[in-house]
Amino acid sequence: MHHPTDSPLDTALDRRHLLRGLAAAGVASTLAGFAETEAQAAQARAVVNGRIKQSVCFWCFNAEGERWNLERTCGVATELGCLSVELVSPENWGVLQKHKLICAMCPNGMSGPPFAKGFNNPRYHEEVIARTRKAIDACADAGFPNVIAFSGYKWRDADNPKSGEINRQEAADNCVKGFRAIVGHAEKRNVTICMEHLNTRDSSHPMKGHPGYQGDDLDWMAEIIRRVGSPRLRLLFDIYHVQIMHGDLVRRIEQCRDILGHVHTAGNPGRGELDDRQEIQYPAVMRKLLDIKYVGYVGQEFIPTRNPLDGLRQAVRVCDV
Repeated sequence: MHHPTDSPLDTALDRRHLLRGLAAAGVASTLAGFAETEAQAAQARAVVNGRIKQSVCFWCFNAEGERWNLERTCGVATELGCLSVELVSPENWGVLQKHKLICAMCPNGMSGPPFAKGFNNPRYHEEVIARTRKAIDACADAGFPNVIAFSGYKWRDADNPKSGEINRQEAADNCVKGFRAIVGHAEKRNVTICMEHLNTRDSSHPMKGHPGYQGDDLDWMAEIIRRVGSPRLRLLFDIYHVQIMHGDLVRRIEQCRDILGHVHTAGNPGRGELDDRQEIQYPAVMRKLLDIKYVGYVGQEFIPTRNPLDGLRQAVRVCDV
């Protein structure tokens, strides 16, 4: 309030003081707002250390739970601090690139179950090699690192379990021949083919186990990769599948350190979250990857059984050693 005894100079000084106070209050309020926003972002972000490069496998979060679409999956991956959403077809990579994400593992482009018709069977060589070549070219053009590959089912007709089995030695020779026919192209395009080991013991769900898949023995898979002898053919080490078929995960990672190309996660049993209701000690496994100086990606590939965002945030934090 202006009193009759106040001089014009006093009044001006009072107003200036008041304006400065208001300005300071406004700045403080804005800074507080920024701090709160940053704190919320830090809480949402699960990656803090970033020594393990993490990826989200699209199919499992699209198939169960809230059935996220690709846009939602990419948004969550970015929020958590992951660098990739993988197993996404090339025609949808624009969504990943909009979010500044990569596809750390490209699908092989096979129709039907992608693991059924593989390199172990000459009957499918022409198709699987052609589709793998196309996937390699798409990855090279986009600057993405890997294409997935599979041994295939052990039956001579992958669609007919009564058609007889390909014995392991014959199947290994077929794989070597098939991979040698395509790995030179992968070398030229600087893209790595990663053959995945899968379990055949779990028959409870079509994506929790794969009875009939020939590449269920890690040593058999490793021998094929070493026989081909190219740095552009590597092993996709799925921790969940290896745990079911072999266990001894830390030692197995050490044994495969020279051929390790990509890693997948899930809790066991059940292929669920990486929580304390499953048996795998993921921090120890991740630290082993760091010990061997693994520089590839770790893809979160569990099937959500509860709130998928909570489960994925927990999994990413567990692996962020």
